[in-house]
Order: sequence, then structure tokens, then C-alpha cells
Amino acid sequence: MAPFQKTISIETAIADVQDGSVLMFGGFGGVGTPPSLIEAILDSGVTDLTVICNDAGFPEIGVGPLIVNQRVKTLIASHIGSNPVAGKQMTDGTLEVQFSPQGTLAERIRAGGSGLGGILTDVGIDNQMVCEEKDIVSVAGKRYLVEEALTADFAFINAQIADEFGNLTYNKTARNMNPLMAMAARRTFAEAERIVPMGEISEEMIVTPGVFVEGVVRSEGVKWKWAWE
Repeated sequence: MAPFQKTISIETAIADVQDGSVLMFGGFGGVGTPPSLIEAILDSGVTDLTVICNDAGFPEIGVGPLIVNQRVKTLIASHIGSNPVAGKQMTDGTLEVQFSPQGTLAERIRAGGSGLGGILTDVGIDNQMVCEEKDIVSVAGKRYLVEEALTADFAFINAQIADEFGNLTYNKTARNMNPLMAMAARRTFAEAERIVPMGEISEEMIVTPGVFVEGVVRSEGVKWKWAWE
């Protein structure tokens, strides 16, 4: 593939995902999540995945189908309340859930993409449950928890527009954690609503530079179905 032509098939984008892979998915309640890539990963049959994302999605939206079909072994997220199946799996002991406050989660991902070992935060410092098994340090007389950085084997993200080199723009709040995850994974693949020739996106509009993106796939869209429907 030419270095300035990164448009690939969905099958190529997920070809190297294996049982036990660590995956990051952008999105907030399904908005900004790459639906076509998630569907392809589900169809591939891989299992025992560690998934890092903002939330558990809905049963049929976002990362929800991966959880419902028991493909996820460990979930690192800020909340799971929108997906009752995730809650049941957690209480049944079939899904390990590691909760991280939303801002802390974003910073841990950012740290991973910046090559840092972790971050310092005082969120949860007075909560014994949160502090268990975490290091505590003092800086300038204030106590902080040490939160490890997060990285992944693959990041699968969603963009509104991509060019053929992988430069990305996002649609308002659908941006969410996608740009952070693009930098924090060993390999990043973007699903885009539109793919345009290189040069058509103004450099002032580019949020994620193509240097962080290995491949771009064209989105096949998504049919929304809320949990309460």
C-alpha cells in the first residue's frame, strides 16, 4: 500500500486481532464508536478481549454487542449502567470490570499516547475502596493516587471525515476520546463516514494527524436501537 493511500477494507483492518487482544474503542454511549469495525470483530469470532472504552454502550449499540456475545473478558470503563447485560455479567463473575472516573480514564489514555507511565490524581484519594492496591505519593504537601497509563494493541476509532492519508476530523461531541486513543495504541484504524482525497481537509480542521493512523475504512453506518426500545 502506498504511504499516502491508507484506505483499506474492513476485513484488512481487523485481520490481526486475536483472542486476548487489548482493544480501545472511541465513543460515548455509542456516539463516536466505529459500528462497522465492531460488527466485523464480532463476526470474526475473537474472544477473551480486554476492551478500553468510555462505557459499555447499549446491548445493541457501541461495544455492547461484544459484551452481550461474551467476547470481552475485561472491561476498563467509566460506567456500565447503560448496558444491563454488562452489569449482570459483572455480578455473575463472567466479566471483569475495572472502573475509572471519566476524566481519569481520559488522562490515563492520554498519558499512554504520550509515552508516560501514568498520572497523579486526587480523585478518590479519600475513598478506601478506590485507594486499595494503588500507590499514593505526596507532591508539594498534597497526596495523590498514582494511576497507570493505558495503551492497547489496537485502537478502533470513528471520524466524520478522513482523507486518504488518515488525517481525521470529527463531528462535535462524537470526537470524545477518539483522538486520545489514536495515539495510545500500537496500531490505529479509523472508520469514517466520508473519505476524501489528501489535501481536501484544511490543515486547520485536522484533529488527528494521519501519522497516527494505519488504515481508514468506509463506514457502513449503524441502526440505532436504545436499551429501552
